[in-house]
Amino acid sequence: MTGSASTRLAYIDWLRGLACVLMFQTHCYDAWLSAEARESTFFMWSQIVGTLPAPLFLFLAGISVALVSDKLRRKGSSAAQIAGAIVRRGAEILALAFLFRLQEYAIAWGWAPGSDLLRVDILNEIGVSIMLMGLTSWIIFSSYHGQLWRVGIATSAAIALTISLLSPLLWTSWRPRWMPWPIESYVNGVHNLGEPQAWLFPIFPWSAFAFFGLAIGFLLASDWATKLGARIFAFAGIAGLVLMLLGHWLEEAPYRLYATDDFWHTSPSFFLIRVGILLLILSTGYAWCRWGGGRWRFSPLIQLGKTSLLVYWVHIEFVYGRFSILPRRAVDIRTASAGLLIIFLAMLLLSTLRTRFKSERFRWLLQKPARAN
Repeated sequence: MTGSASTRLAYIDWLRGLACVLMFQTHCYDAWLSAEARESTFFMWSQIVGTLPAPLFLFLAGISVALVSDKLRRKGSSAAQIAGAIVRRGAEILALAFLFRLQEYAIAWGWAPGSDLLRVDILNEIGVSIMLMGLTSWIIFSSYHGQLWRVGIATSAAIALTISLLSPLLWTSWRPRWMPWPIESYVNGVHNLGEPQAWLFPIFPWSAFAFFGLAIGFLLASDWATKLGARIFAFAGIAGLVLMLLGHWLEEAPYRLYATDDFWHTSPSFFLIRVGILLLILSTGYAWCRWGGGRWRFSPLIQLGKTSLLVYWVHIEFVYGRFSILPRRAVDIRTASAGLLIIFLAMLLLSTLRTRFKSERFRWLLQKPARAN
């Protein structure tokens, strides 16, 4: 959901579009399926797949920050200028997150609690993560010279691992209870409910995916990766398999690092498995865009990826909000699937109209005659 450089990388947009589609199916089935349908194996797998969009969006945000940082550095921008641009972008997304919450509160006026205005949702997390990555970039670029990509990879990966390792503690025994809940919620998603909530998106553990993406982005921007070409993505896929096996092995090990181990929400083992999956998705997305259907004249996923923030913003109201196209928690799988198809096509149309409007407006400005002196 972050902004990109003027020359877009097709596989980044394709992966963002994939995250949008996975998000659509998660939200649609969760919002519309009846109690009986929610007991099905189909719904179980839908929700398992639904654990991927948020990490994927954050992972891609990290990659984008690294690629943009490298481009600005090569153009001669200072460390402060690079960090400033990134932090401003993160602040913009955070401001949009608050605006989105305000919109949802206004639309749901009368039954939405006021605490919803301070909910730490995925947009909030992306904005905060980008600002944190901007500060990290400033430290890296202002403190080191030469092989910056090596330092960038090591620093970002270390931060990602630290966030993951601290998450179980900050959700339990190390909870910063002294913080006001709107602040603590950015640490562990406590909201105003007294305990961390798994449906929110606090820094711990979610920012770990963004910093892992930052490490991968620094790797992709390196001269070494440029020399390897497409082989770097094959190596990424292999590394993904290794990380998945490592995470599974750690989870099955007889010893436990933490007294309380929440595998699905804060476990470092699950973090390794998910980043392994992200690397496999990255490898597959690159291959598809270079040799497969991503090269077609029109790619629905690339199109959605170009406007991922817009389609995220709009589809929520037609799935969960007052304008939901189907009744909440009341339909079967077939009806919900038809609704999902409608949402997908509507968001694709909206995305296409948005990009065409932008291109037509830009073309009109270029063709506008200069004012006479």
